Formats: sequence, structure tokens, C-alpha cells
Amino acid sequence: MSTQTSESPAIVADGISKIYGSFAAIREVSFTIPRGQVVAFLGPNGAGKSTTMKILTGYMSPTRGHAYIMGHDVSHDRLAVAGYVGYLPENGPLYHDMTPRALLRFLGQARGLYGSRLKDRIEAVVKRCALEAVIGKPIGKLSKGYRQRVGMAQVLLHEPEVLIMDEPTAGLDPNQIREVRQTLRNLGESKTILLSTHILQEVEAVAQRVIFIHEGRIVFDGSVDDFKAQGDMDAKFAELTSAA
Repeated sequence: MSTQTSESPAIVADGISKIYGSFAAIREVSFTIPRGQVVAFLGPNGAGKSTTMKILTGYMSPTRGHAYIMGHDVSHDRLAVAGYVGYLPENGPLYHDMTPRALLRFLGQARGLYGSRLKDRIEAVVKRCALEAVIGKPIGKLSKGYRQRVGMAQVLLHEPEVLIMDEPTAGLDPNQIREVRQTLRNLGESKTILLSTHILQEVEAVAQRVIFIHEGRIVFDGSVDDFKAQGDMDAKFAELTSAA
């Protein structure tokens, strides 16, 4: 049953754990993200960022605990959650034989968009993600930067209020990274964003808050300024990842 109210936080992780035999990918992860906040989910590779994001989006069930999106329990109301969330996994799958236009039409119809509504939404996300120059080219022929923009466009197609993005600039060149970060800054003006990264420059470039995970546990949760308060970000990263 939905518990959504106008005051519901955008994202809640309530003691979520994911256990595989004797290995805990994440353990007792808890945080709350209010609507309209851009949060960097920071940590080294293998810390549990992707596992947490998959649980928040309903792609994976927690062993223990609960996740909520806009007041909806992810485990029990996945269809409602899907309407609120745009999820961009790292190296998200795309149909390389399709053009961006064909892919967006296909995915829009899968989400129940048709006619003028679908046409308007495709035009809007193509403009937002600057895909005009490649809209009719096969996705497999596009640069990684353009493929990432196609991924972002399909995430935005149904106008989700919450965006969850896993390493959106991984593998991009400096120019492509700059373009993606600008897109994220623009989106942050109207969306709630949880952005997974291990790149410290990303934090300063787009986020208001840092949640740091290490070895499956949250070890820091505060503002970007607080994260930098006791020294530079590299030193803080080293301090948190060397803690017992």
C-alpha cells in the first residue's frame, strides 16, 4: 500500500542489506534524500554503490530492510516506483542496430506513451540531451559520449521525478565528461538525483551532498563542504577508505 504524501522524501534506504552466503555486499545501509537534492554516492570500486542502487530501483531485492521511492515501498509497489524513477546503470544496455529515434519510440510505447504525447516527449529529450545531429544514425555507430546521451534521453522520457545514475561519466573523454556534467547540473534544477561515482571532481561539479560507502557500510553522510572541511577531497577519501 502506498504511503506517499506531498512531504514524502524522494528516496529512503531503511537498513537495507544484501547478503550472499557469508559475504555482505551491503550491510544496514540507511539514508534519506529529500526532494530536489543532488547527492553524490561516493566510494571505491566494489564498495556497494551499484548494489544499493539496484535495490533502490527494484532491480534487486534486499536480504533485509526496506527501500522507498516517493513513499512507495520498492519491494511491494514496483510498478508505481517505475513511474517515478529514471535509472541509468553503468554501461546501460542499448540496441545498437536501432537509431536513437527508434529506440525512444520503442521505449516510450513500452511505458504507455503514444501519439502526440510520445512525439512531444521524444522531441523534448532529444533537445535536452543534444541528440539532434545523430537522431537517425545507428546507436552502434555513435561515440560513447553520444551513447551515454541516448541512455540519459531514455531515462528522462517518462518525466521521472527521481534519477538514479551509476557512474554516468565512466569511460568518457574530458569533453564528453564536461557535457554530461552540464546536463546533470541542468537536471538537478528540477529533479532529485542520486549519482554514483568514485571520481572526486564529479562531487564538486554537480552535488550538494555526499554519501560515502566503504565495504558495504555508510561511513560519511554530509554536505560537500563538510566532506572537504578537514582537508582536500583526496585526503578525505583516503581517510574513509583506510578506516577499520
